[in-house]
Parts: sequence; structure tokens; C-alpha cells
Amino acid sequence: MAGDRPEGGEVPLLYSEGNVAARVALEREVRGWSTTELADRVTRAGVKMNQTAVWRIENGTPRRRINLDEALAFTRVFELPLEELMSPPLEGLDIDSRRLVQEAVEAFYEARDARDRLHRAVVAIADHIKAHPDSSRAIHEQCLRLMGDERDARTLTSDIEDGGHY
Repeated sequence: MAGDRPEGGEVPLLYSEGNVAARVALEREVRGWSTTELADRVTRAGVKMNQTAVWRIENGTPRRRINLDEALAFTRVFELPLEELMSPPLEGLDIDSRRLVQEAVEAFYEARDARDRLHRAVVAIADHIKAHPDSSRAIHEQCLRLMGDERDARTLTSDIEDGGHY
């Protein structure tokens, strides 16, 4: 139908191999990886690939096709869902903005994992103190010794006394 296509062109696909190729290039650049480094990472993810294959996916004329195993390896390497890898890259963000967002996302997950680890450690210490009440003072003193900052040590020991970090 005439209304289904923009004048003089095709309807852009929401998910396409071209989107994957563009996204591979973008995600590689955001991380500051060379085509060789990406190829090595894909190979370590279980799908043999070389630098030339990455370059042809990103720049080739005609573009090198991407098989399903490769697409799944890219999702593992970039830590993206397949649907996201296949979607058109977002417009309006330059490479520096994307790098900053990538850094913030990585820091967010590292902080979340650290909070979870801290919570588990605090709960374990609280449980230990419940089982061995006479160890409480020595544990608090050890926190102060290891941390070196009285205010931080007080915060940690307060979390321990409350039985958790959250």
C-alpha cells in the first residue's frame, strides 16, 4: 500500500541485521575496544571470530552476515539482551555520552554487588555476636583498627548491631 512506505524508500525495520552491525560497532567503540579485541572476546565467548570478520560486519560492502551463534556471542560480550542488540541504536547520544552512561551503569552494578556483599558480611557478624556475645567488644575494636576512621567504624558497628546493612 502507498501509505506503508515513506516516499522513495523502504520502511525501516525495527529489528534487522543492519541494526546489529551498527550496534556492534557502537558498543565496541563505547568500550574503547579494537576490532581485534572484540574478535578475541567473541572467540572466548565460544564463537570463533577474527578481526577481519568484525571489520566486515561493521564496514563491509556488502556487509558480512551475522549468524545466530555470533549474535548470541555478541550479546554475552556486550551484556545486552538479544532484542536490544537487534534494535536501532538510540539517536541523540554522542560517543562520549554513551561512554559516560556505560561507566555509570558499570559503577551502579559494582556498587549494588558491594552493598549486597556488605549486607551478607554484616548479617554474618551479627549472627556471630548473637552466638558469642562476649566477642562483641573485640569485633567493634577490630572494625576501628581496620578502618582507621572512628566515624566509619561506628557506622559499620551500628549496622552490625541492627543486624544488617539495608
